[in-house]
Amino acid sequence: MSTTGNAIPGGQGGLQAAFTLTSPDIANGKTMAMAQIFNSFGCTGGNVSPALAWSNVPAGTKSFALLAHDPDAPTGSGWWHWVVYNIPADVTSLPAGAGDPKKNLMPPGVVQGRTDYGSAGYGGPCPPPGAPHRYYFRLFALKVPKLDLPADATAAFVGFNVNANSLGLAELLGLYGR
Repeated sequence: MSTTGNAIPGGQGGLQAAFTLTSPDIANGKTMAMAQIFNSFGCTGGNVSPALAWSNVPAGTKSFALLAHDPDAPTGSGWWHWVVYNIPADVTSLPAGAGDPKKNLMPPGVVQGRTDYGSAGYGGPCPPPGAPHRYYFRLFALKVPKLDLPADATAAFVGFNVNANSLGLAELLGLYGR
């Protein structure tokens, strides 16, 4: 479990509990399970996106975006593993496997953008051999009901728009190395 780290103004007594992202599949700061690891490029995982749930959403939230990124990838800019936006404000969780567009587990209107694997949907960790990499799953509460972006928008362009419209952030950190 991870949070933004601070209580936010509002709520009873002047403070609201921190925006929190949790998962039964990822223990914050711990090695990720093989179920979430990519199944190609020398990795043999299940490539199943983790189940995620969130709570204590910032006031005024109109939608969410979920970005999963490895800043340690040897690319100069990291590696985008999952890009999801236009998650409705009344949604508080995603089931395991929702990152597979063929399963249709996302709520209507949700967009799964192109990852650095070159396709839409979840692509699990598969770092080169060596030290473990960090995988940040960041859920952004947004002040807009929808990001109107081109279908082929890059992860960086989505991230720019997400950050420009963010009301709050909750994150989980998974680790994986081989």
